[in-house]
Amino acid sequence: MLHVRVISPAASTDEVLRIADEHPAIVNVIKIVGAAHAPRGDFVEFDVAREAANGVLDQLSALGLKDTGAITVEQLDLSISTASEMAEEVAPGDPDDAVVWKELAARTATDTRVTWGFLAFLALATQIAAIGALLDQPILIVGAMVLGPEFGPVAAICFGLMRGDWRLIGVAVRALVIGFTVAIAITLACTAVSRLLGWITPGMLDNRPLTDFIIHPDKWSFIVAVLAGIAGILSLTAGKSSALIGVFISVTTVPAAGNIAVAVALAHWHEVGASFVQLGVNLAGMFIAGTLTLLVQRTLWARYGMHMTPASRDKTA
Repeated sequence: MLHVRVISPAASTDEVLRIADEHPAIVNVIKIVGAAHAPRGDFVEFDVAREAANGVLDQLSALGLKDTGAITVEQLDLSISTASEMAEEVAPGDPDDAVVWKELAARTATDTRVTWGFLAFLALATQIAAIGALLDQPILIVGAMVLGPEFGPVAAICFGLMRGDWRLIGVAVRALVIGFTVAIAITLACTAVSRLLGWITPGMLDNRPLTDFIIHPDKWSFIVAVLAGIAGILSLTAGKSSALIGVFISVTTVPAAGNIAVAVALAHWHEVGASFVQLGVNLAGMFIAGTLTLLVQRTLWARYGMHMTPASRDKTA
């Protein structure tokens, strides 16, 4: 279940209550007249089955509450209520499979911000990947995969492609370009210093059987990227994210960026090109798979989801 809080001007409150009252997937409706101070208005809250949230939020947004009031949504981890159970039964599908599009839009918009945290995590992940490539240590590559935050902008690009939102795509591409540029530059500088100190040598990249997949892009790289894109989008939309999914998604993005940095510093120019190809192939695979996954989800929910033309709830039940 999702918990929805609405601040509504008095003129719109009756319409908000009508939406809440008529929809069978909405329960636990509360109205407090004049409770909101800034912005001023009435306070209405209710619980709604996740599968039915899109139609409800669309109708509330159509009332102009974004400008005249506010709509807040949060996930309920536990709701001990027979009415809630009945609301979930009425709504089609399973809550874990439901995609709340406004929630996804807000999340992808947040993940495209070029923040110090985003840059720091990507730079740290790239440096760990670079050390993993130098030492031929897969465990370090895995660690870099866990740390990499780059799937946020990738998901935003997929979402933007689905909606035709070129502004969102532009912002997400900017985040990826800036993020990888900064991460590679920092890693390159650290690698150059390490080479001057004699800590690393060009020969360290010559024989590394455990991590040479990074510089050998092929059909399997693309297949892994496609699977990663599907897994990543499903983890975002279904709320089933985990560290293992993070590893899967980053499998050939952060490691390739780290390898680019050390290959430049150690003058392994053939590896630089191969790493860029690996990075590009896998980003392309994730873009394609992620966008198609979102399109399939939108089509299925448009066809089989609950539409906002429900019969009025039986008040005598």
